[in-house]
Amino acid sequence: MRTLTAFFIFSCLLVQAVVAQGELDEEEKIFYRSERSYGIALSSVGMGGGFRYARRLDGFRKSLYSVEYSQLKHQKEVKIPSSNTQQIGGNFVYGKLNALGTLRLGVGMQHELFQKRDRGGISIRYYYHGGASIGVQKPVYYLIDTVGDATNYVRTRWIEEEDKQIKLHQVDRKLPFYEGLGESRVVPGVYTKVGFSFEFSKNDAVFNALETGLILDVFYRKVPIMANELNHWLYPAFYVSYRFGRVVDTQFKTRLNKVDRVLMEQ
Repeated sequence: MRTLTAFFIFSCLLVQAVVAQGELDEEEKIFYRSERSYGIALSSVGMGGGFRYARRLDGFRKSLYSVEYSQLKHQKEVKIPSSNTQQIGGNFVYGKLNALGTLRLGVGMQHELFQKRDRGGISIRYYYHGGASIGVQKPVYYLIDTVGDATNYVRTRWIEEEDKQIKLHQVDRKLPFYEGLGESRVVPGVYTKVGFSFEFSKNDAVFNALETGLILDVFYRKVPIMANELNHWLYPAFYVSYRFGRVVDTQFKTRLNKVDRVLMEQ
């Protein structure tokens, strides 16, 4: 449901951008467009964001350098209310052992399929990149009411090896994210990402785009997110994202630097 909602929002924004086409663009064009941008992404297994630098190679291609961080979720995660109805934000995921986040460092290429001709038009590109996916596995801790008395709490994992009979109604709440940070473990891996970009900026010096595609994270071992045998080492996902940033007019800056040097020599 969350993925369908994101796709619906993406489609509406794309239609709005298409309808805006037709206004003549009279501002001076920046031909040699390199770009620095930031992105916010929602995927079928979580959400995240990152930074990307796109360096223009020629009229149709850019090389990409990206840094992203994303939270990955198990497909069986379902939030349920805690036994403490007075606790704000006390919902938790039944049977969750660890939270998994990943830092992606990658390089790739972008190719332009259709260049916008007027103000409000759309530039359509496809891209692909990949590299290291550095997973971080962090334990999730809960407060457990061991004797049915609200004054007797125990900080514990959802299921301990010595006690696998913890009942649902005993969980008071999930503890804050920083609980268990010192026990985090690194899970090395790789990733690959492919997608389409629809750039719709009206100002030629500003970058705004909607993107959609597929991403795959592959770790060297299964990550025990849930307390069952259904954990994975492969995390494929469909995503939509919004990117914003600025154009870097490399050619213009180079010409300007040459003029400055000539003036300084005189």
